[in-house]
Order: sequence, then C-alpha cells, then structure tokens
Amino acid sequence: MLSGLGMAPVAWAQTNWTLAPGYAANVFMTQNLAQFAADLTKASQGKLSVKVGELGKPFAMTDIRTAVGEGKVEGGNVLGSALSKEFPTSGADSIPFMTSSYADAKRLWKHQRVLLEKEMAEKGLKLLYAVPWPAQGLYSTKPVNGIEDMRGIKMRTYNPTTVRVAELMGAQAVELANGPPLVKALAEGTIDSMITSSATGVDMKVWQRFKHFYDVRAWYPKNLTFVSAKAFNALDEATRKAVVNAAQAAEASGWALSEKVSGDALAELQRNQIQVSPTPGELAPHLKRFGERFAREWISTVGIQANGIFIPYYTGQ
Repeated sequence: MLSGLGMAPVAWAQTNWTLAPGYAANVFMTQNLAQFAADLTKASQGKLSVKVGELGKPFAMTDIRTAVGEGKVEGGNVLGSALSKEFPTSGADSIPFMTSSYADAKRLWKHQRVLLEKEMAEKGLKLLYAVPWPAQGLYSTKPVNGIEDMRGIKMRTYNPTTVRVAELMGAQAVELANGPPLVKALAEGTIDSMITSSATGVDMKVWQRFKHFYDVRAWYPKNLTFVSAKAFNALDEATRKAVVNAAQAAEASGWALSEKVSGDALAELQRNQIQVSPTPGELAPHLKRFGERFAREWISTVGIQANGIFIPYYTGQ
C-alpha cells in the first residue's frame, strides 16, 4: 500500500472563479453565462470551479469592470457599449441602422473582436465571448409610414444615441431610465414611441401603451464576458484551453438563444394585440442615411483604428 511506503496521493489545489452577472438569473444572458460556468467546471475536470454570483451582490453592472481589474472578482458579463469610454471599439455594435440581421451582427463582431481583444488585453482583461441582445425595434402608439409620422411625438430616450435618433427623426426626446420611471410613463401614457428590443417590450408589458412594433433592427447590442488576464494566465495550459473552448461554445449557444428569444418575443407581442411590421418603406431610406451618418461620426471620434472594423464590414469580408 502507498501509505505503507510513506507515500500519499498527489493533491492539487482547486481554483475558484466567480463571474459577476449584469442581469438577473432569469434573463437569457445570465442563463447562458451560468451554462458556460457549469460547462467549464466540468471540462476542467475539477481544476477550476466557476460560479455565477447574484445580481448586484456585491457589484452592480456599472462596477463589474473595475472589480475585475482590482481582482475583487475574477470575471463578469456586462453590456459592451457601457465600456466604450475605456474601450472605444466596444461601441461599434451600438451604431444605429448599420446591421439588419444576426448575420450582419456576427460579421461585424468578427472584425470588432480583433481590435477589442487588443484594447482589453492592454488593460489586463481577457475577452472570452460576446452574445447579442435581440435587435432594437420601434414601438409606437400610432401607425408609422414615414419620417413625417415621427415629427413632434414624444419619444423615450435613455442614452446619447437614442437622443440623437429622436432629434434626427424630429421627435421630442423624453429621457427615461429603465425600471420604475419607464413603467410609470407607460402606465400614464406620457410617451408615444421608443426604441428597444422585442424581448424588453415583453418584459415591460408595453401593450398597455403601444399598439405597433416596427422591426427596424436598429442595432444588436452585445454583452461581453471577460475575466482578469492575471487569473486566466495563472491557469495551467490545459485549463486555459478548456476556458477558450467553453467560451467558444457559450458564444455559439448564446447567439442561437438570442435568436430564439427574439422570435418568441415577437410572437408574444402579437398575442397581446401589438401589430408587428417590417420597416415602413418610406422610413427605410431615412434610417439608412442615419446609419451612415452615425458611422462617420463614430469613426471621427474613435480614430483611424475604426477603419479596421468598417472597411472589411462594408466590403463584405
């Protein structure tokens, strides 16, 4: 027996990771993150135990990036555009009216990722994968046939991009954060239109106010999952490979899940008497011009590196 020879089995210390979520456990983005954690724990053969923390405990989404950088948590999942001040190329997917399908969004991500990985690595972060939300659509209380139908109406806005969209459409911007302020506005009927996803519309039960949803596919914002480069590099080679492989699987499953959520949400809107329509023909050329204008402005802000995304994207690479 080994014990009789004064020997003992070789033991190794298990590494524990916690990933901070930006959304509640019942949101598909967090469900996909939890599946990634479970798959990675299994693939590492017990060397790495990964769990997903509770929403806001101890870090809200706005604090996750800093917490990861300071080593207070190993990784997290946040809205990419929320990091655009520090990582400019993370905002590429939030340029309105540039992508019109999941295929477009995936092609954009292929080029965006190359630059974003480099930006994040320079700040000590390892980008693992990205998953899009369903496309942003246009809700309205009344039918919209062209740009003239948007003029003067009260349009809910929540960031500089949506404020600018309202201005270009000639609508009156009404700044409303998500949550109680928006719920109150919907109940009281103080807004006539807003841009958000079909899934968010279902969550907010927007049929109490809106009767029309136009699938304009304004943009496909993505959430990023990343970890501390220090934590990643501390793993042995086999475990690092397991992380990369599990991340690739999580990205693939996340995109598929997003498409399913989008389809299910559109059907739910229809079940609740919201008329779901494609982009109105008279509105489409205006949105296309808005997209080109936003892209030019974004490139001038971010710098020449942005051409590394848009030149291959627009040339169909």
